[in-house]
Amino acid sequence: PDAPEGVGVTLAFNNSFASLADWLFSGKLKQFPELKLAYSEGQIGWIPYALERADTVWDQHDSWTYSKELVPEPPSTYYYGRVFGCFTADRVGLRNLDVVGEDNICFETDYPHTDTSWPNSKEYVEKLVADLDPDVAYKVLRGNAIRMLELDRV
Repeated sequence: PDAPEGVGVTLAFNNSFASLADWLFSGKLKQFPELKLAYSEGQIGWIPYALERADTVWDQHDSWTYSKELVPEPPSTYYYGRVFGCFTADRVGLRNLDVVGEDNICFETDYPHTDTSWPNSKEYVEKLVADLDPDVAYKVLRGNAIRMLELDRV
């Protein structure tokens, strides 16, 4: 049967998951150490499993699955500090910051799409980060985006 649109919206992170795996095993993150990637509209809750799975494949499989020449270190090595997951609403991801990386995520409003928190973004985000340390909340809401995009603080 034809799936309703809600199925595609629910599974939107799958494209990000597949793309991240491709980048992690491509060798390009090693080849271009200054390269940064941002996964907008992908959410972040899937990232811990993606990193675990990529490292497991790297560790347990031989060269038929990837090139050790291109990827000499576990794939997660190339994620931290280089890949940014952007999210609108992802409490699972926020509960897993130890793996997702507090330096690797950015909040997004997704305006003007239907996933947006606008026009109540301020109130929404205050609730979303209420349990985070203020320094971590700053990174998630502003600091990481400034660093990722190499913007001056305004």
